[in-house]
Amino acid sequence: MSIRSTVMTQITEIAAQQGKRLAPLSDSLPLLDSGLDSLCIAVLVASLDDRLGVDPFTDDDAPLPVTVGQFISLYEHAAA
Repeated sequence: MSIRSTVMTQITEIAAQQGKRLAPLSDSLPLLDSGLDSLCIAVLVASLDDRLGVDPFTDDDAPLPVTVGQFISLYEHAAA
């Protein structure tokens, strides 16, 4: 499974587990408008760390992602 697919699947699964209604996911969708709250995003980051073995947020130079696409790209670059 690609990193993009893994991230999108995890977003969907975590939203369902937390009872959140997701907006239609697209690269340009702001994370704050996705339907995920800060707890969901923290769970997502922990889950992706377990599944992908990378935590891009340990890099002090990594920009904070604003959109879903930037979030995915952050993981793609960290895994490269």
